[in-house]
Amino acid sequence: MISNIIPKHVAIIMDGNGRWAKERALSRTAGHREGIKRAREIIETAGKSGVKVLTLFAFSSENWSRPEKEIGVLMGYLDHFLDREVDKLAKNNVRFRVIGKEEPLSGRIRLKIKQAEEKTSANNGLQLVLALNYGSRQEIIEAAKKFAASVVNKDMDIGSLDEENFSSFLYTHDLPDPDLLIRTSGEMRLSNFLLWQLSYSEFYFPKKYWPDFKDRDFKAALREYEKRQRRFGNIRA
Repeated sequence: MISNIIPKHVAIIMDGNGRWAKERALSRTAGHREGIKRAREIIETAGKSGVKVLTLFAFSSENWSRPEKEIGVLMGYLDHFLDREVDKLAKNNVRFRVIGKEEPLSGRIRLKIKQAEEKTSANNGLQLVLALNYGSRQEIIEAAKKFAASVVNKDMDIGSLDEENFSSFLYTHDLPDPDLLIRTSGEMRLSNFLLWQLSYSEFYFPKKYWPDFKDRDFKAALREYEKRQRRFGNIRA
């Protein structure tokens, strides 16, 4: 057994593909390709470990500023993943979903995402959430607009706004907040990822780049989580 206390929801910022490749005199493409291998491995390990939700930060809304060639490669890998991996996810009882803005993702990618979500919608095992073209500030702004619209439409009263019903307007409205955030490569920042949802999460910052972060490293993160005392602002002896 890996741990007696398993986080229900683990979120991962998969960082360091480019630096991993640079240190080996390889192209950034090679780093991303190796990173995808790690993603497959960690998805399988998370499911076997008893994690209920795994959220992977795959592509941020800020990543569109990267070189066009690199973006094309990343979108190609996503297209390949949706073609080749969804059947395996469905077979292994994994439910797949994506959070983030649809635009400017291509119509082809959006269609494949919809088909993958529909194909796995009845699965009740691990929920694999891909944060794609995602930015947390934008998510919060969109949630505020949705709440304002509900007030204008008289569906809600402005005085009723609290954390719980505001959360109902977020992309993750039907998911538990992450218990554990992992960011690889030693960087210690959130990079506009799940800012609202990570308020009380435990953080774990291994120095390994994502392509070197293997199943044993994920299990080490779970063991570290087991040692933490989550107080949520309270005092605990």
